[in-house]
Amino acid sequence: MKTSSASQGQSASELISQRITELGDWRGATLGRMRKLIKSAAPDVVEEWKWMGTPVWSRDGIICTGESYKTVVKLTFARGASLKDPARLFNSSLDGNVRRAIDIHEGQEVDGPAFKALVQQAIALNGAGPSTRSKKAKP
Repeated sequence: MKTSSASQGQSASELISQRITELGDWRGATLGRMRKLIKSAAPDVVEEWKWMGTPVWSRDGIICTGESYKTVVKLTFARGASLKDPARLFNSSLDGNVRRAIDIHEGQEVDGPAFKALVQQAIALNGAGPSTRSKKAKP
């Protein structure tokens, strides 16, 4: 796994690990679990730390971001509207033309194999180039 440069001499991976630890509750555990699924689906994923503290996972472009709020952990897929989601994991940002998100609430589990399939689809779409960017996938 590669990491991009981050602030204060720490790698993006270190900053993401620090965020997970600092959360210290179900949000940290959830973000950590989703991070493991991303890395399992794409061992060569690049971890980045962008926009003043947002974990980002990339390969040939952004796959998804991982944000934590008071009541939800949100994984936003940069090109999610173009991904097939037969397991219907996307439950947020459904009206947008490009992004789709998965909001995970306390106690909620995400189907690991279905999530990994979304990550792999996002990587394939990123590698396909710009010609496929505007095509929306059907659920």
